[in-house]
Amino acid sequence: MKDFRMKKVYFFLTFLCFSITAFAQQTTVKGRVVDASNNEALPDVEVTIENSAFTVTTDAEGNFNFDTFDVPLGEQIISLEKQGYSQRRYPVVINEGEVLDLDLIEMEVDINEENFQIGTISLSDNELNNDESTADNLSGLLQASKDVFLNAASFDFSATFFRPRGYDSENGKVLINGIEMNKQYDGRPQWSSWGGLNDAQRNQIFTMGLKANEYTFGGLAGTNNIVMRASQYREGGRVSYASSNRSYRGRVMASYNTGLMKGGWSFSFLASRRFADEGFVEGTSYDANSFFASAEKKISEKHSLNFTGFFTPNRRGKSTAITEEVENLRGIQYNPNWGYQDGEMRNSRVKEIAEPVLMLNHYWTISDKTKLNTNVAYQFGKIGNTRIDNGGTKLVNGPDGQVYYEGGASNPSPMYYQNLPSYHLRFPNLSASNYQAAYLAREEFMNDGQLDWNSLYEANAISVRNGGNSIYAIQEDRQDDTQFTANTILTSDLNEHITLNGSLNYRNLKSEYFAEMNDLLGGNGYLDVDFFAEETQNIEAGLGDIAQSDVNNPNRIVREGERYKYNYEIDANVATAFAQAQFKYNKVDFYLAGNVSNTTYQRTGLYQNGYFLNYSFGEGEKLDFTNYGAKAGATYKVTGRHLIDLNAGYYTTAPSIRNTYSNARQNHNVVSGLESEKVQSVDLSYIFRSPTVKARLTGFYTQFQDGTDIGFYFTQDLSGFGIDEGDAFVQEVVNGIDRRNIGAEFGIEAQVTPTIKLKAAGSIGQYVYTNNPDIYLTSDDFVPNTNQVNSLGEVRFGNGKTNLKDYHVAGGPEKALQLGFEYRDPDYWWFGMTSNYFSNAYIDVSALNRSDNFSRDYDGLSINDYDPNVARELLRQEQFDDYMLFNAVGGKSWKIDDYFIGFFATINNIFDQKYKTGGFEQSRNSNYRNLNEDQSRENGQLFGNRYFYGYGTTYYLNLYVRF
Repeated sequence: MKDFRMKKVYFFLTFLCFSITAFAQQTTVKGRVVDASNNEALPDVEVTIENSAFTVTTDAEGNFNFDTFDVPLGEQIISLEKQGYSQRRYPVVINEGEVLDLDLIEMEVDINEENFQIGTISLSDNELNNDESTADNLSGLLQASKDVFLNAASFDFSATFFRPRGYDSENGKVLINGIEMNKQYDGRPQWSSWGGLNDAQRNQIFTMGLKANEYTFGGLAGTNNIVMRASQYREGGRVSYASSNRSYRGRVMASYNTGLMKGGWSFSFLASRRFADEGFVEGTSYDANSFFASAEKKISEKHSLNFTGFFTPNRRGKSTAITEEVENLRGIQYNPNWGYQDGEMRNSRVKEIAEPVLMLNHYWTISDKTKLNTNVAYQFGKIGNTRIDNGGTKLVNGPDGQVYYEGGASNPSPMYYQNLPSYHLRFPNLSASNYQAAYLAREEFMNDGQLDWNSLYEANAISVRNGGNSIYAIQEDRQDDTQFTANTILTSDLNEHITLNGSLNYRNLKSEYFAEMNDLLGGNGYLDVDFFAEETQNIEAGLGDIAQSDVNNPNRIVREGERYKYNYEIDANVATAFAQAQFKYNKVDFYLAGNVSNTTYQRTGLYQNGYFLNYSFGEGEKLDFTNYGAKAGATYKVTGRHLIDLNAGYYTTAPSIRNTYSNARQNHNVVSGLESEKVQSVDLSYIFRSPTVKARLTGFYTQFQDGTDIGFYFTQDLSGFGIDEGDAFVQEVVNGIDRRNIGAEFGIEAQVTPTIKLKAAGSIGQYVYTNNPDIYLTSDDFVPNTNQVNSLGEVRFGNGKTNLKDYHVAGGPEKALQLGFEYRDPDYWWFGMTSNYFSNAYIDVSALNRSDNFSRDYDGLSINDYDPNVARELLRQEQFDDYMLFNAVGGKSWKIDDYFIGFFATINNIFDQKYKTGGFEQSRNSNYRNLNEDQSRENGQLFGNRYFYGYGTTYYLNLYVRF
């Protein structure tokens, strides 16, 4: 009986609660945010009820809505923030059960908005060096973030090639109008394909790490969607001029946006030019033009169609890593790639990019709760990198009546080790002639030390007079891409608590890879055979297939503009499906997301390489990778000021094209044991926010498994593999790589007075290899024998392990700290300064030096005088010195009638601190005896580590008029 009564009481109370809930009215706070200058809707404005856990962002129409029973009542402050706009704070009174409609809320453009574009200014320039650097830059991905730490990483840390959490740019996603822009070749964004479009890239939506994103599954380093849609730009124009001593010397830019006109049309245009005879580093010319146009038609209240096209052709002279000996002689600005020709600077290594992009975007507002965005894009064009080809050959008649190949010119680089003083001082017992030769080499290098173009032309002229061909030529390595992309992105608010996101994406890529004869340097032809594959053999002409780049066209004489050496295509297809559910409640927000994709690659050889007769021509094996991922996260609102944020994910990703084929230029062969990389990651953050203080502290852990890396270089020491053939160009394949990234980062800023803001940021991490991956080498510089040739005709040697476990992964400093301040005067001038400390940066170690080749002799047995203690010191990973950089920024703005006029300037590395941003060990001496001998030389190593150095003191000045 007692239990029956208790059940009746419980039923009554439950019924009462439901009745109260049913008849109660929710308290609602809503509004619409627009740009004060043109009344256009502002999406992604962060709207917060201060000192509470309530934060929402405006939708595409600028609307926001707090619709809940638990919204704080009484007198409250509603804060609105969006990058590039002045913060707004509204005092309101919220009454229980009532609807508070704030109607239109206008936000004024921050007259000092140029401050937010500093990261974009250097975006393309830093990234252009990535093809040679051991570390790449994430500044472009991060610059849209308002987070204190990520702002420091983007604006101040990027010059050191600092990578937040140790991630590469391939671990993040860059989208333009919802379309992924990461290259399938290496997974990285090609920043220079849209460089110089700063004013058209102001509308950006950044999602940190694996957090919920409405467009795509994303990546560890975050997702940045650049909105280049005509209707989203403020009406008006802007003209600016910039001067700098970094990558370019000058930049002029002009843009104009019509805003929404009668008839529902919007247009936006931009043109810019960047130029320099040389940047901070000698010989690094810069020639870039950028064009952008966007047109949008608002067909109806539900449908809008947008077209965006941009073309940013650019050419720049490249630099390279140098040894400490070279830096001591010529300084950090030295560049061996250039020399004078007819009184003009000419760089032998020039990178040229010309890739137009065309996009068509359809926006469909199905209902107030559901939106569908469908996009198609077409990208085509070329990426070219020139270099000196010194493998020129000719055919000669031998004394035995046979016809032989003859040629192979010496290395023309002024930095070639035989041109440096250390080469003449390499012996223990030195004579006067050695010192004299070293002195003359030192004087020659310091007084000139640049590429001698005249000597290359003279060598070719002599060869031509003797019936030969060009010995030296300029080769351009080309990648011509044609890519079609289509996707559709759905966003649906099921109710005030649940939002569903989903997308389908398809990319089809056809890439052509080939070498093109760029310049014969005065000659009249170039023999298309591989002399270095033949130099240890005497093969009769016409029968010497092994030397032929294309057996179907033997002994072909190449003219300028023609393809030679290698010529193949890669077809790649990627199909992806993504789904996500976001849940938002009073105390907790959380999300769940999943992703599945299929990637296929197929190589088609257009040349039949003589070394791989049966494995180079026609279609190769079609490769297929199915990948998947899942992620989840939650934000727990302890109070309005204190939040706990957790994100975790596991996913697999297909290897990039670059890391799929062991030597795609010559054959179909795929990396042995190739697998998709596995990624596990988790991060936990404590977030504090108040009207005056914002702070975040995050701990993170990421595990990478089954990665692959392929390197290409010359080595002269493979004795441990039983090879005594002298110099060889090898392909080094390291696969099954496991890595661990662990650490913490923080950022805090305090508005201590209305005009003064203090800020601090920092990161401490450890990024190491956690296993000893597999390693093998291939090369066509050796005659194949039966015990070295695999079933695919590939000469493979050195199968085994490389002892990388516990070595640090190179890529910028693992520790970075910042202290700074900013002063903003009510009279529209501002000034800021930061001090930045960096440490724990490491050299990129040689995997070959840590393989069995290091400790074995020619007979395959251990070296008899091998000393483990000495070996441990020889293989110790170099840690770079720590350093500090001081940066300053400031500017002034005026409003004159309807014109905004202003300038701002930055000075980086004020005290001209010299520092290394990266570097790598050379693998020329990969055997214990030779490396020990080289490192023991009193007068300097012949093959010491090579380094990249940061800029000295640099400036950037920008003048602008906006109307």
